[in-house]
Amino acid sequence: MKQYDAIIIGAGHNGLTNAAYLAKAGLDVIVVEKNDYIGGAAVSRELHEGWIYSNCSYVCSMMRQALHRDLNLTRHGLVLVPYLGTVGFGDGDRPLISYHNADASYLELRRHSPHDADSMFRFQADLARYAQLIRKTLLRTPPDPTSFRPRDIQEMLFLAKQFWMLGEREIYEYMRFFTMSAAEFLDDYFENDLIKAAMASPAVIGTALGVYSPGSAYILLHHVMGDVDGNIGAWGLARGGMGAISTALAGALQEHGGEIRTNAGVERILVKGGKAIGVALEDGEEISARIVVSNLDAKRTFTQIIDKDDLPPGIYDKAKNFKIRGSSGKLNIALSGLPKFTGVPDNRYINRGGQLFAGSLETMERAYDCWKRGRWSDDPFIESVIPSAWDPTVAPPGKHWMAAFVQYCPSKLADGPWTPEKRDQFGQTVIDKIERYSPGFKDLIVHMEVRTPHEIEAEIGLTEGNIFQGELTLDQLLFNRPFPGYAQYRMPIKNMYMCGSSTHPGGGVSSACGANAAREILLDLKLPNTVPEDDCYDE
Repeated sequence: MKQYDAIIIGAGHNGLTNAAYLAKAGLDVIVVEKNDYIGGAAVSRELHEGWIYSNCSYVCSMMRQALHRDLNLTRHGLVLVPYLGTVGFGDGDRPLISYHNADASYLELRRHSPHDADSMFRFQADLARYAQLIRKTLLRTPPDPTSFRPRDIQEMLFLAKQFWMLGEREIYEYMRFFTMSAAEFLDDYFENDLIKAAMASPAVIGTALGVYSPGSAYILLHHVMGDVDGNIGAWGLARGGMGAISTALAGALQEHGGEIRTNAGVERILVKGGKAIGVALEDGEEISARIVVSNLDAKRTFTQIIDKDDLPPGIYDKAKNFKIRGSSGKLNIALSGLPKFTGVPDNRYINRGGQLFAGSLETMERAYDCWKRGRWSDDPFIESVIPSAWDPTVAPPGKHWMAAFVQYCPSKLADGPWTPEKRDQFGQTVIDKIERYSPGFKDLIVHMEVRTPHEIEAEIGLTEGNIFQGELTLDQLLFNRPFPGYAQYRMPIKNMYMCGSSTHPGGGVSSACGANAAREILLDLKLPNTVPEDDCYDE
């Protein structure tokens, strides 16, 4: 039986990134994937003839450009373009339109609030400054604060230096920012309800927190740390859907001789003498390797595919208690034409952006209250985008595809398990809200896929449908992610690693977790490091 150098469990984007770097270093690598397609949550699928859905993740907000360049993903077909603006809809008659042009955006903000228009630059500058510090950690391995190893001490000194460079006033503000709610942070800048709701959107997407929950302000940073085509903080859309990212990563892996096997779900990780020696597949086949890397979330990895008796004391309980509550739903909607929205001019640049059906901070908080009670809101918070407005490859000519992301969809319902009937009722609630702002929208629907946390977990393997593989709260960041003592991608079983979003720096389509894990593996194998440690834009 052939023995590989490395087995990576799960062909999501982080698993593919990890495998690509290991293969690039000369290792014999295989990626095993339970589905008959690759990509995990970064996938493009034709679920209705002629329409290509990014049926899980739908925008690229954190892809590390250093990795994009280093793995030559453009040569493998990846094209990312900036996501241009958003139209926010609230309780009034006037939507809030975010333009790509700074002057136009300023005039639009003044239409709603002269005070907020003048505050926006200060808000964006402060957020960018805070994000700059965190950006410098994304492609670095978190230090162990209890270790006296030279590398950990050096990394702690690096972080301390970056923090100290902020200056006394900024340090106080930064510490306050990390512990406050998004609503409190936004109150420091804005007075208009719709503007505050639009700015709060990134703070709650995929997170089991409300806009008034302490710690939610930090999540704002998580969605402004990316860059697309040199635009720092920009979100992007991938030509061909999000699966184009996974396809390009697979191309980079295969360029260096790596192998991918689909329809190969892992039943368990094989452990002998305290060392990982391979995996047993669901069909009974066993594959051996020098190292095993899990791209699954921490809870699924340690409570489902590893024998509890093979784990050191306490690890199973840490995994069982890992915070990974699902809170997101998704609709993929095939449309016979481009929808019209009340109060929005027919402008192709606006159509290339998204739609935010938020209302106000109170509307968002009430939706969160419904989630806590095990139901979805009758007035849901929705963020949508129509990629076909610029990408002709995802829908037939003249037709369109809308991705509608819904925050505060519970993974567990108070009135019993999810059923197809409840799923459809949830979908209808979302469509009804969109129809309020786009009369005639329902008549354009050709096909619709509704995904609750139940479907996301069953199909993609994300526990409770949590899109970040674990919540981004202070107790689960940096050297605490996934667990204290195991934040450097090495797990408690020898020769076993993790590379998914349960590790630093967390969720989002960034490839950073996979790349960082590859760096540590190459270090342990005493092979030359080929993984970038910084983005050039940070210098």
